[in-house]
Amino acid sequence: MLRRLHALPGLVLALGLTVTALSGAALSIQPALDRLAAPAIPSGTSVAALAEAVSVRHQSVDAIRLRADGSLTVAFNDGGGRGVEQVDPATGAGLGPYRVSDTTRFVTNLHRAFLSGDAGRAVAGICALAMLILSVSGAVLLARRLGGAGALLRPIRGTPAQRWHGELGRLAAAGLILSSLTGLWMSAGSFGLIPGTEGTVPEVVASAGGPAPVGTLAALRSVDVTRMRELTFPAPGDPSDTYGLRTAAGEARIDAATGAELSFTPATPLDRLNDLVRTLHTGRGAWALGLLLGLSAATVPVLGATGAVMWWRRRAARPRIAMNAPLRTADTLILVGSDGNSTWGFAATLHAALTRAGHRVHTTAMNEFRALPEATQRLLVLAATHGDGAAPGSASSFLPRLAHLAPRLDRRVPVAVLGFGDRTFPRFCGYAEQVSAAFAAQGFPQLQPLKRIDRRSAQEFAQWGRDLGSSLGHDLVLEHTAERPKTLALELASREDYGAAIGAPVAILRFRGPGRGAAAGRLPAFEPGDLLGILAPGADMPRFYSLASSSRDGMVEICVRLRAGGLCSTFLHGLAPGDRVEAFVRANPVFRPAKGRAPLILIGAGAGIGPLAGLVRANAAGRPVHLYWGGRSPSSDFLYEHELAQHLAEKRLTSLQTAFSRGPDGRAYVQDRIAADAPRLRELVRQGAQILVCGGRDMAEAVTRAFEPVVRPLGLDLATLKSHGRYVEDVY
Repeated sequence: MLRRLHALPGLVLALGLTVTALSGAALSIQPALDRLAAPAIPSGTSVAALAEAVSVRHQSVDAIRLRADGSLTVAFNDGGGRGVEQVDPATGAGLGPYRVSDTTRFVTNLHRAFLSGDAGRAVAGICALAMLILSVSGAVLLARRLGGAGALLRPIRGTPAQRWHGELGRLAAAGLILSSLTGLWMSAGSFGLIPGTEGTVPEVVASAGGPAPVGTLAALRSVDVTRMRELTFPAPGDPSDTYGLRTAAGEARIDAATGAELSFTPATPLDRLNDLVRTLHTGRGAWALGLLLGLSAATVPVLGATGAVMWWRRRAARPRIAMNAPLRTADTLILVGSDGNSTWGFAATLHAALTRAGHRVHTTAMNEFRALPEATQRLLVLAATHGDGAAPGSASSFLPRLAHLAPRLDRRVPVAVLGFGDRTFPRFCGYAEQVSAAFAAQGFPQLQPLKRIDRRSAQEFAQWGRDLGSSLGHDLVLEHTAERPKTLALELASREDYGAAIGAPVAILRFRGPGRGAAAGRLPAFEPGDLLGILAPGADMPRFYSLASSSRDGMVEICVRLRAGGLCSTFLHGLAPGDRVEAFVRANPVFRPAKGRAPLILIGAGAGIGPLAGLVRANAAGRPVHLYWGGRSPSSDFLYEHELAQHLAEKRLTSLQTAFSRGPDGRAYVQDRIAADAPRLRELVRQGAQILVCGGRDMAEAVTRAFEPVVRPLGLDLATLKSHGRYVEDVY
């Protein structure tokens, strides 16, 4: 719901918000320009002295004003016509006519009313409300994503659009909230929705004597020009008229003959609030604030563009669940936790089968779980596991939400949890286990025991369906056919082979789009560490390999170890230049270097060097990068040896530490190099280094054991570093 509340105003009012923001950003520069252009008002100059200096130059003066832009102006009538001039606050000398440029008037009218009068002002008010909703909901969503309000300064990981949207959003949030709140207040005031602020002005009786020289009036001599807002002069020839002096404190009426203060009407709290709101919104009188608000406003078009990209991608990836019953009427609620779309495919199959059996079924993401209506008779949870036991993207906030909602839920509703994962990982379906345990801890009965599906097995899913049908008292046939991902054809351009001498073949394979020259197929955007899914002939599922190149390299590069009985690795090792594969790219935004110049510590073994070598290759800026890598034999499988040597010479790579289990100096592993290099690594971590680990599960576990003693003297542990995005793994 909050995500929809955040997206809807931005999508509906995108053009209006952009115009309002850009015009506001343009206007925000004006206070700083005015400060540079307007003469400084010297302290100690009285209103009386300024008024006298102005009066001697004009036949009749109507008013002197200290404007919000810092300039002093005089409205006068010299017989030949009325005029307004800017004056020097130190001497009262004229500085020429006061004019607001046509451009400024145009931009101001565009900002306030879209050049459309009252209708435009109404739209501007709606845009201010929309911006407030977007800013507040965006801040809440970002806090949720990062782990709470206290984690708002943590690194933001994700696609480029997600990172730009999050980084700019948190930088601009305070300014946008302030601008939208004050803009909404001013819009309400322009339509009379805020009570009037005029105080009761008492009747005054002037002495009716001849007017004294304005420079002699005591009430004006006691007020500094810096405190004045406006001084109005009495009408010529009217002995009953008075001077009016308005300051931030209120308005005084002053006898023109005696200089006595006849009355004083103090400013109301609402007056002061309106003045403050105007200053906070426009930056008039606070040029530094104006520039900050302008910078915040300037981010809105980028936030809008990145937000639209994210919305479109979510919409394109959203599963199509046919006949999805409203939640309030559904007897069966299916919750889905998935990083890609494969688990949603299983959910759609289950949804369709239950609907055919006569059930009213509502399917939604685990993060969208809010309630269990009275009609709900059962809860089915399909939860994938990300990495080694982590929550998938659409379930990242589910467990805390369940703990929060549980006291208000009907805990008599039975629950069945179905986990999806890879049995080769030690925490096979680890997240599904956490979900099942959380429901049990809250007292929910089990409809079915926890079931684990290995590598999206349609057969295991069908068996679970039969068991579920038995619990429901009817047959339930789940015939699931995985949707084939959209692929592109890649042609093998070149290959480098290693490890044959020691019986552990590894190949570096470089692909290009099919065709040559201008006819070459275009490659999608990707970065080192993203994943290449390859569909080998006869395979039911794609096999994923970490990319060692970026799309800027003009090629797709992977590093593949030949595994005994491995269908895909055998297929890839049998390729010759010119052969083609069917493949697709999947983003892996978690495995990314954080922005900035903090050192990177890259750790890998075997074919895990692929994405690490790609990160080094992309380090044209010369960021400190330290690579630790383990292989078997320096003479047989030193992957990327010559390229890494070149990167060392070019300063793309700061240091390289290798370990070989069959080296001439005895057996050594990458974790041994980490333990031996502990003092240097500890200092790098103290400097803010980020650690990225890529390779097999056993190696990753050994590296974890070796790194814990490195960071412990700093008062850190790997769990903390992982939560802050400073220890990232890509483990297979």
